[in-house]
Amino acid sequence: MNEGFVCNKIVFRHKKGLHARVAAMVVQKTYELQNKYNVQLYIQSMHSEKIPLSSLLILTSMKIRPGDEVYIIAEGENPELAAAEMQTLLESDFAITDNSAIQNMDTLLQDNVATAEQIFNSIANGLIVVDENNRITLFNPVAERIFRMHARSVMGKDVTEAIPGTGLDRTNLTHEAEIGTRQSVGHSIIVKNVTPIMVEGVSKGAVCTFEDISKFAKISWQLKEVRELKEKYLLTLESMQEGICVLDKEGQITYVNPAYLKILGKEQEQLIGRKIDEISPDGARSKVLQTGKQILGCISKKANGVTTIANVNPIIVDGEILGVVSVVNDITEMQNLMDRLNKVSAKAEYLEHELMRTKKPGPAFGKIIGASCKLNDAMVVAAKAAEGIYTVMIRGESGTGKELFAEAIHFSSPRASGPFIRVNCAAIPSTLLESELFGHEKGAFTGAIKTKLGKFELANKGTIFLDEIGEMEKDMQAKLLRIIQKREFQRVGGEETIQVDVRIIAATNQNLEELVRRGGFREDLYYRLNVIPIILPALRERKEDIPQLTEAFIMKISKELGKGAIGIKSDAMEALLRYAWPGNVRELENVLERTMTLLDGNDIEVKDLPSYIRDEVMEAETKTPGSFLNENSVILPWDDYEKIIIKAALERYGSYNAAGKALGLTHKTIASKAQKYGIEKTVAWDKVSEQEISIS
Repeated sequence: MNEGFVCNKIVFRHKKGLHARVAAMVVQKTYELQNKYNVQLYIQSMHSEKIPLSSLLILTSMKIRPGDEVYIIAEGENPELAAAEMQTLLESDFAITDNSAIQNMDTLLQDNVATAEQIFNSIANGLIVVDENNRITLFNPVAERIFRMHARSVMGKDVTEAIPGTGLDRTNLTHEAEIGTRQSVGHSIIVKNVTPIMVEGVSKGAVCTFEDISKFAKISWQLKEVRELKEKYLLTLESMQEGICVLDKEGQITYVNPAYLKILGKEQEQLIGRKIDEISPDGARSKVLQTGKQILGCISKKANGVTTIANVNPIIVDGEILGVVSVVNDITEMQNLMDRLNKVSAKAEYLEHELMRTKKPGPAFGKIIGASCKLNDAMVVAAKAAEGIYTVMIRGESGTGKELFAEAIHFSSPRASGPFIRVNCAAIPSTLLESELFGHEKGAFTGAIKTKLGKFELANKGTIFLDEIGEMEKDMQAKLLRIIQKREFQRVGGEETIQVDVRIIAATNQNLEELVRRGGFREDLYYRLNVIPIILPALRERKEDIPQLTEAFIMKISKELGKGAIGIKSDAMEALLRYAWPGNVRELENVLERTMTLLDGNDIEVKDLPSYIRDEVMEAETKTPGSFLNENSVILPWDDYEKIIIKAALERYGSYNAAGKALGLTHKTIASKAQKYGIEKTVAWDKVSEQEISIS
């Protein structure tokens, strides 16, 4: 036995068992002993855990009978004495002669009855108790509320008269319980349990407990409405033309509507219950299930050839992803229409491009002679650039007409009424270029006898053309960069900052990218100048323009020399067409000026041309005999020659693209010419199809 702990076994002998009055005596004695010996007293039967002896309700609920064995347990400072005294009481006949003790027991019983009554009044369920004669002995507040009767009006009355239909009288008679019976009471619906009160096999009445389930009945009705609503939604989903697919949080397909099955060409059994990671592990539904983020406008092509567009959304409840819903539309026909529309748009774009190429951009471009594709492409870009405000970079070999293009851009722009100032950066010494561009103040250096305005100041409200920009020294490049960025500068020797409104057009015949790579040209300046690049073709790349250029130059030079009409023989024209023209248009004009100045007759012949041109022609004829016309050849219309050239190029190079590069034309132009002249395909020519160039 542990110190401070006593456990005594006793046999309870009171002939009526541990009834309420006896239990009250035990509780009273327990308080006395616990205070006297500073202990805690417990009782334990064979069928229960130890319980405090100070609780009257618990003691009476143990239903200890005469002859039952129990254990008295005492814990504290003097457990032996306290346990011995309690054992003496429990083994006695509980005779009481002390009036004060009786009074204390009555008070205790009354307190516990009041406690029990408070419990009955506080429970959430209704409670009605009758005695063996069916008279109501208990009617709690919940019963008052549900039956809408006061307890005082029914207490002591026969339940069959006061509250018909409770079943308490029937249970009193049969001694059988009725569990879970449903009954309507006014506007309420209750579920009741009626059980008999049996004491030592004798009926002492019956008790009815019941619960108001009106709210639950309403919820049930609402659930019925939900079921009806669900059926309506399902009917709606079944009738939709859009395909619907629903996944649960595990990625399992739980629903697909008929439209979805039709779009995919599958049966319901092939999809329901399958995991999405088996069907489409990298698809939109798998991604949405993993991330919880919607994916809209997802286009995919299914195994049956159908193209679909889907909106996939997560099903999120209280922050948890519970699944995914995918709404799918069949856009196969729409895709076909879009493809056809793209083809039509491509045709329209091609025709528009061809129209722009054949149409002169504006009167300011009238000085530019030629109708070749590359030249027209450059003029189209130049005409568009003229409408803007940004810097233009004209690139091409010497003699290709960069200054002509710069003039055309200026006089086609909103600045046409302003000045057009030309600066050849290569022709001005680097020591004088700064003064030339920005001007100088009087006395800024030896020889500066007066203030001089620079080219930028003179070009205010107009355009400045910086030719041969690649020849500019790097220190000047930095100063030029400032005026491009800030639109301001200072004269040499001056302190005043001058603001100007100037558009810059630069030109070069050099490879600026290579200069930048080698460090000869500032990279930041390169990007500032190369905003709108225009590439001018060399004359050898647009030889079809030579006849037109030759005619224009002959007319101009004839007028300047005061000569009459001058012609050109076919052999001379063939020689001009054959020559490579390293000096481009400028060289052609110089050759014609020299030839016409020294010309004795009225027609230019091969013998009149410079010897280096004649020698090159003779060398070419030696390498490819019979390839040129001679004096006895029949002259054919230009279209015939063009047809022969196009066909020969296609047969040699085998594709529109390669033939175009060889002739200095675009692949679209070659394709268009091939269709024009009825040149049939004999090989797989390029990716440009007949449909792209046909007009339907």
